[in-house]
Amino acid sequence: MNPLLEAEQALLGAVLLDPQQLAHLSWLAPDHFYRPVHQALFAALRKLRTGGHPAGEGGDAVALEWVTDAVEEAGVHVRGLTAAYAHTLIATCPRPAHAPVYARMVLEGAIHRTVTEHAIRLHQAARADALQGEVDNALHYADVLTDVLGDLARRWGCEPRAVAPVGRPAPGPPSPGRAARIAEDERFLLAVLVEQPKAIGEVVDWLRPGDFAVPAHGQLYRCLAVLHHRGEPIDRMTVLWEAQHRGLLADGTLSAEEVGAVCDGIGPGGADWLGEQVIRSSVTRTAAVSARAVRALAEDDSLAPGRLIGHALHALGPLDEVRARWRAATAREAPPVPPPPAEKAAAARVQAALARSSPETATRASARPRPAPKPPATRTSSRHHG
Repeated sequence: MNPLLEAEQALLGAVLLDPQQLAHLSWLAPDHFYRPVHQALFAALRKLRTGGHPAGEGGDAVALEWVTDAVEEAGVHVRGLTAAYAHTLIATCPRPAHAPVYARMVLEGAIHRTVTEHAIRLHQAARADALQGEVDNALHYADVLTDVLGDLARRWGCEPRAVAPVGRPAPGPPSPGRAARIAEDERFLLAVLVEQPKAIGEVVDWLRPGDFAVPAHGQLYRCLAVLHHRGEPIDRMTVLWEAQHRGLLADGTLSAEEVGAVCDGIGPGGADWLGEQVIRSSVTRTAAVSARAVRALAEDDSLAPGRLIGHALHALGPLDEVRARWRAATAREAPPVPPPPAEKAAAARVQAALARSSPETATRASARPRPAPKPPATRTSSRHHG
């Protein structure tokens, strides 16, 4: 039998035997159980205890009532639960006092299961975005997975900190339907950068060699970036020479014919637009790789929850890095918005007020002749004496 299933049964049996054990399980939720019938039964037990069930007073008769009431309450939400199965759970429990340990086993299984589910969603979103030329869904589910890992870490009682595993997952190739188009975009971008060397300044701050799906294209881009950094001219000959210095021709990564074909090609479009296509595919590709790595970690039952969460956060690190560069690539400065007429009028009133209160204006105002004051008018007395 599955050890996780036995742990769920032992925990429920312990609570059915000793309702006081629920006082030590406030951190465990019904959805942490794998089987729906176990979820419903644990929720019913918590509801009965919160409602003041007399089982807390002890006694055999009360314990029997506790079991029957729990089965009746759980039966409202799930089908197939009988009193016979409740007594089977009681017989499965080795020691009721060990309920917190059994609950920790249940939580551990829930952590592995939850991380697996969210990793699958991230992978599906990354594949869908790759087909549609988008990145928003993949980035959204990556944020959801990060938040879930943080919440699980707090429930388990550990710090959500990225920890590198022993091995690193190998990046997977793009889907066959998009591989040709991605490679074509990369060739177009490299051709534009060779034809217009100044255009590399538009992409070099946020585009990296690892963003290229074809490794040879990434190495060619590295050669272009090095030539740009050194301020040397860029053409087919200088790129070929740089590739030779880096050993790319000797180890078979590139050939002189491949370098010539890319450098002599025609690249339609601007460097910034083509660069965005390359890094967009890098985002979805990296998201898929991270999702596969997290899922592989979650399916390893030998990993303790703390290590699983730390390794999963580390696997999402490359996606955070490429996401930051994607945002830098797509950021656009908004043109200044002219103030509305009301604000213009208010600014004019402020300037007028300042001009009226300036020292020069006050001096001119004091130098003007003032009219002589008028004598006070005599008032007619309105008082009458009788």
